[in-house]
Amino acid sequence: MLDADIVVVGAGAAGLSLAHRLPARASPGAVSSVVLVDPPPGPLRPPRRTWCFWEAGPGRFDPATTASWEWLRVHGRDGRAVRRHIAPVRYKMIRSDDFEALVGRDLKARPGLRSVEATVGAVTGLPDATVRVAATDATGAPVVLRARWVFDSRPPERLPAARTRLLQHFRGWFVRTERPVFEPEVVDLMDFRTAQPARGLSFGYVLPTGRHTALVEYTGFGPAPLASDAYDDALEDYTRRVLRTGTVEVLSTEQGVIPMTDADFGRRDEDGDRVFRIGVAGGATRASTGYTFAAVQRQSEAVARAVRAGRRPVPPPPHPARARLMDAVLLRALDTGRVDGPDLFFRLFDRVPAARLLRFLDGRSRLYEDLAVGVRVPVLPMLRTAAELPWLRRRHLPLR
Repeated sequence: MLDADIVVVGAGAAGLSLAHRLPARASPGAVSSVVLVDPPPGPLRPPRRTWCFWEAGPGRFDPATTASWEWLRVHGRDGRAVRRHIAPVRYKMIRSDDFEALVGRDLKARPGLRSVEATVGAVTGLPDATVRVAATDATGAPVVLRARWVFDSRPPERLPAARTRLLQHFRGWFVRTERPVFEPEVVDLMDFRTAQPARGLSFGYVLPTGRHTALVEYTGFGPAPLASDAYDDALEDYTRRVLRTGTVEVLSTEQGVIPMTDADFGRRDEDGDRVFRIGVAGGATRASTGYTFAAVQRQSEAVARAVRAGRRPVPPPPHPARARLMDAVLLRALDTGRVDGPDLFFRLFDRVPAARLLRFLDGRSRLYEDLAVGVRVPVLPMLRTAAELPWLRRRHLPLR
């Protein structure tokens, strides 16, 4: 049995971010040992993916940043465009391979940290106020760990009970064009000139890395993802008809599905009061946007501060209660069709100052700012939706 102060299950964004922040030996509030457990290479490891977030000034993971931008743009269905300068904030893009390589280098020589490749099964609280983590390695041999605290970032097998569940589903092409068609200084955050589905909404998303290169995504909010060839058809239409790129070379692809739900993701695990969920499993995904990376960083920093101070390291809610309530109202309004999604998002970017809107989207706005944003949305449909939420039954909806 391998003993440790802390076991971190999963070496994705949440697990690595937390391990990166935990104080090493000889640091104030240091823990003597940390074990980071990740499954062996195979289907339990997530595919390569891209994370985006906005941040002011230099950031902890800037060396892994692929690109960053000070301009965001949103296109309405009719072709109108709103372009916003967001400095001193920058919109940053990190690819998971680069992030993992950067953090892996930093952790390699970290005293007291050990990485283990194993698939975690049962996590059980013990009478002596420790936690037993049972796992198996790539050969099928058992691996047993015991720790004071366990932070589990594994995706949930099913969603907690919720009133609404939409899926943000997407496929992206990393492309190279023959002629210079992209604006390297501007991100097209939402381009609603895509063909809109009968239920939900869709938009294009363009992250340019040069005049000839970009990540171009087709994204939908709706009840179900598309078939693989439907994503390719949508991307073909968007790049040729809307962006007018001409012939493109697809260098690589990425695809994913993010549940957008008003479920209450508890951070304490039912297996014991020393086991905590972090990352997506701990509710870090913003229900109305799908953004996760920035909330993971806030959550990781809060846990590390608690460890340094010798406090109980309970992860805080990634988003404030008021933001979660507003997300629940928006999701329900979109799901019922009471509001026009493309019109609502375009109106927000058109009529709300960029700094205020980014604070709002990040869950860091003050009450008066929330009210100022609220008057820019369809007020009556949103009020009707807010009034019915307390009467709706929460139920276990499918993960996908």
